[in-house]
Amino acid sequence: QVQLVESGGGLVQAGGSLRLSCAASGRTFSNYAMGWFRQAPGKEREFVAGISWSGRNTYYLDSVKGRFTISRDNAKNTVYLQMNSLKPEDTAVYYCARDTTAYGVVRRTENEYDYWGQGTQVTVSS
Repeated sequence: QVQLVESGGGLVQAGGSLRLSCAASGRTFSNYAMGWFRQAPGKEREFVAGISWSGRNTYYLDSVKGRFTISRDNAKNTVYLQMNSLKPEDTAVYYCARDTTAYGVVRRTENEYDYWGQGTQVTVSS
């Protein structure tokens, strides 16, 4: 069984930064692409960023490109989301998730991910 635990959320002023972490249990973390999603109140959950199993390929939601950076440390079974220049519209619960397929490409839809963390709240004040 895989468990994902997010941390690093909080309250920050617009223009500030946060770094989210997602620690994974299990020995096969390095074999899977990982993704970060977010869900704002009253909205559907959306893909924010993804990283391939090797870490060589990354993909981002257009609105976060240039501000957010996804990375992973396979030795620590951890994936990160560095968020800079935060905006009030980034306010949401952020979730990390593991892709269903080992050694696959990064995908952007929820149903391609089978394990999810509990989420961490990010609130950006104006």
